[in-house]
Amino acid sequence: MRTITPIAGLLLWTISFAISAQENALPRSPAPAGANVYIISPADGETVSGPVTVKFGLSGMGVAPAGVERANTGHHHLLIDAATMPSSATPLPASDQVVHFGGGQTETTLDLAPGTHTLQLVLGDHLHIPHNPPVRSAQITITVTAD
Repeated sequence: MRTITPIAGLLLWTISFAISAQENALPRSPAPAGANVYIISPADGETVSGPVTVKFGLSGMGVAPAGVERANTGHHHLLIDAATMPSSATPLPASDQVVHFGGGQTETTLDLAPGTHTLQLVLGDHLHIPHNPPVRSAQITITVTAD
């Protein structure tokens, strides 16, 4: 009779977990070629006073509210001072660093503390899942001054 060593058991568990995660992965909406999301304002490197109005741009796709499944559409998510990009395989988590605009909004006003901040847009589908391939803007850096 053979026994499974702890390392072999861990390896088997890891493989079965990975297979299970793939089988349960949520479907991702396709993004059309050339789709582009971008920050209209503020500009990269700009110094602004608060509150900061951020305007979102989108080309090659349309905007639709969360929960509305329509081909070639999505809604904006703004990453604020995010150190890493969230997973593209799961719904984007709502947090202070990942702000959802599920109503189809195309701009927002932020109360950011004085200092340097990064901003980046990611388009999510009706389930808040990034498209395949992900439609995301370049990350910009702004400096907020005290009033």
